[in-house]
Amino acid sequence: MVARIFSPAKTAMQSGKANTGFWVLQYEPNEAKMIDSLMGYTSSADMKSQVKLTFETQEEAIAFATKNGIAYRVEEPHAITRKKVSYSDNFRNDRQVPWTH
Repeated sequence: MVARIFSPAKTAMQSGKANTGFWVLQYEPNEAKMIDSLMGYTSSADMKSQVKLTFETQEEAIAFATKNGIAYRVEEPHAITRKKVSYSDNFRNDRQVPWTH
């Protein structure tokens, strides 16, 4: 069973960088999750899907996986691209799409 080593991105509800910058080792699912048609519960018979280990650095996560003989795949974090936006651009005269309330 292969494990993923990744650094999770911040959630859509976060504006800052809190709870980011750490690395996670998580097993990839072996089987699809089952959905109970009556109650709508989601379950799985795969016990390793519940394992989620956190590490300070990527090197620590890789060292743990190699020490314990776990096959792993490293996913590099995506670079953040910020678009420069100006509030005053909303009120420019040469705007392509008119801004209205």
